[in-house]
Amino acid sequence: MRDVARLADVSIATVSFVINDTKPVAPATRARVEEAMQELGYRRNALGRALASKRTRIIALLYPALQRRLSETAVKFFTSATQAAKDLGYNLVLWPISNEAEQVEDLISSGFIDGVLLMEVQLDDARVERLQRSSMPFALIGRTRHPEELPYVDVDFENSMIEAVSYLEGLGHRRFCFVDSGGAEHALSGYGPVVRSRATFAAEVERRGLESIHISCEESPVSGQDAAERLLAAAPDTTAVILMNDNASFGFINGLEKHGIDVPGDMSVLLIGSTPDVAATDPRMTVLTLPSTELGRMGVESLVDQLEERGEPMRQAVVICRFEEGQSTGPARR
Repeated sequence: MRDVARLADVSIATVSFVINDTKPVAPATRARVEEAMQELGYRRNALGRALASKRTRIIALLYPALQRRLSETAVKFFTSATQAAKDLGYNLVLWPISNEAEQVEDLISSGFIDGVLLMEVQLDDARVERLQRSSMPFALIGRTRHPEELPYVDVDFENSMIEAVSYLEGLGHRRFCFVDSGGAEHALSGYGPVVRSRATFAAEVERRGLESIHISCEESPVSGQDAAERLLAAAPDTTAVILMNDNASFGFINGLEKHGIDVPGDMSVLLIGSTPDVAATDPRMTVLTLPSTELGRMGVESLVDQLEERGEPMRQAVVICRFEEGQSTGPARR
């Protein structure tokens, strides 16, 4: 810093103000300091800053990689959260651990991070209980069974499912199937999105007097093909499918086509809780798109509000999926 100050002809304090952005510096002076830093190859010592301030400005985004495959939808959350953290002066690191509370304990006691952003939340989540007992600031992308005292942002799976059923019923469909991703032995127990979507689907088809079947499969194209086989064997008269399993979607469509089922002529298929990239198949699928970018940003903002002690009200918000019509849905066959 002394070398930078000497070359830029300013005080060491001015260099510090530029580096840490703690006080206003005239644009011309800032430019001179930054030019000197570049010429000398100066880099801020993050470790020294952390030791001095007792803060690392690092946020850990916890993802249970052993229980949930990394999907396109998850990547959208990561990239949005990373950018939001950067904009607010923090670094976000992806921490792929299991969903065990003990691993959370190891992380928060390490002193390496300032806060935790938790994804893939279960209705009864031991990780959340452990975070509540600690002094570590945290926020959730998801909800537990009783989230009243927790900072969270989440997808409104309930109203998104109602919209999906209503849209397909409006096309004349009366025989429905819901395919989700809860079929793996190692899947998260009580995973909020799946549990909430199942419950809402069952309630809606009963309320509307519709016929229905529910199928779970693992998150892979092969499992998707198997799900199509099971559907055609158990309920061949089904005309509308709501699919909540990105990694199985291609295999499911392929499995229908292998048996001569035309999409959407014979069977309409709607993706829920997905992304336009996953829906970009042939035919392009009708999709209820996750608000991944919005929720990633909101989750980071909720956590930074706590870290900066801004006194903001605890954020609790749900956002509905966005409907995008494609070519995979159409009127029910007569």
